[in-house]
Amino acid sequence: MTGLSRRTLFQLARAQAAAVAATGLAPVAPAAAAGVESTGEFPPDFLWGAATSSYQIEGAPKADGKGPSIWDTFAHTPGKIVDGSTGDVACDHYHRWREDIELMKRLGLQAYRFSISWPRIFPDGTGRPNQRGLDFYSRLVDGLLAAGIQPYATLFHWDLPQALQDRFGGWEGRETAHAFADYAGHVAAALSDRVKHFFTINEFFTFVELGHQIGIHAPGLQLPPARVNQVRHHALLAHGLAVQAIRARGRRGTLVGPAENIMTCVPVVETPEHVAASQAAMRDVNGGYTTAMLEGRYPARWLEQQGANAPRVLEGDMRTIGAPLDFFGANVYAPFFYVRAIHGDSGYEVIPLPETYPKFPQSSWLRMGPEGLYWAVRHLSSIWNVRHIHVTENGCGTKDTPNAAGELLDVDRIAYTRHYLQQLQRATAEGMPVRSYFHWSLMDNFEWADGLSTQRFGLVHVDFDTQRRTPKLSAEQYGAVIRHRRVV
Repeated sequence: MTGLSRRTLFQLARAQAAAVAATGLAPVAPAAAAGVESTGEFPPDFLWGAATSSYQIEGAPKADGKGPSIWDTFAHTPGKIVDGSTGDVACDHYHRWREDIELMKRLGLQAYRFSISWPRIFPDGTGRPNQRGLDFYSRLVDGLLAAGIQPYATLFHWDLPQALQDRFGGWEGRETAHAFADYAGHVAAALSDRVKHFFTINEFFTFVELGHQIGIHAPGLQLPPARVNQVRHHALLAHGLAVQAIRARGRRGTLVGPAENIMTCVPVVETPEHVAASQAAMRDVNGGYTTAMLEGRYPARWLEQQGANAPRVLEGDMRTIGAPLDFFGANVYAPFFYVRAIHGDSGYEVIPLPETYPKFPQSSWLRMGPEGLYWAVRHLSSIWNVRHIHVTENGCGTKDTPNAAGELLDVDRIAYTRHYLQQLQRATAEGMPVRSYFHWSLMDNFEWADGLSTQRFGLVHVDFDTQRRTPKLSAEQYGAVIRHRRVV
């Protein structure tokens, strides 16, 4: 995550909301059972984890035959990263993964969500796979299992092979979607004997809009709307093709789904009419990604809004994009909109978060809104009947600095986590099908366009000069949550 990226994302989302109109959907009854009495505890089988991504922590950009990614190129382009840093070293996780697994054990993590670097496996994007790159992840998986930690693998967290950008224009080329499916199938065949959960693509919105429309993420393009929508479509097609490939080549029992930063719509007042309005808005504002995946179609209203800029869709594409999923991963940091019911054709009004909406202390972008986590889960369950939900990212960036004693007393992160987990516990108490929570992130890392010097999201502090890892006070709190299965 990045401050700059997220701030721009919210601005873009507000602009998009202004063009959204409702479809007049009838409300769908929430999955929660009436009259459920909460014990304050999470379910016994609820899984607690933390998450990272390959480019943000691994370093070793040329080790063992790895090819360059678009983020290697972008970070080395002057002026693209706020502090001029790169991910060349980052947390040096490629060489320090054993140490990092020990940190996970100390935290009490039950699961770890990591991403696999596509150019480590296919340096040229396609063709002959690089076994040495795959061996790294195989060793990591074995180490996690030996430590009693379940591995959850993400196949694309934005580090597209540069070779595909050069050859096909990256996601502008339909060929890239097929290359991704080949890569996904190869990894599933190799690792699904031990990895049972694969996330296809992480946060479509972020790498499509920020990378191809605004240009502040790799590959740094500012394309016109029609080409951005084609990028969007090819990325969604890649997801659907990867679902098919993983099912075809993975071992029996392998599960697959996306991890998406859905735009959460919260009812202004929790009454039936406003809840129904927020459901209709949720489906509309997520029409270009979540709705397309979960319904196998772009909503008519969304296509109408795009007009001549709508993507070119070939026969069978939407069936592929809407392939049935085993789960849905939701990255949730804050609400995007509040929604109220109104009279008229639309049935609702979207109210973007104002600039005066409370921001999280020390963060340039993150706004408080823990109820967003509850409503993200509830809407996924009630609108689309999703029956297996993972909270794949949730956390906050601060400017953590050690005190004189070398301690990291991040009470702001503790407060954030406490409030959000209270809302998540409400969801589980009401019977919503949330299976896990992955804190973002395990450790401080390279924060994309913000580099190394600004926002730190980790439960573990990393001194990027010495690579020393120091658990923060929030790590102690999170460990207590895991042990007691309740918010502490």
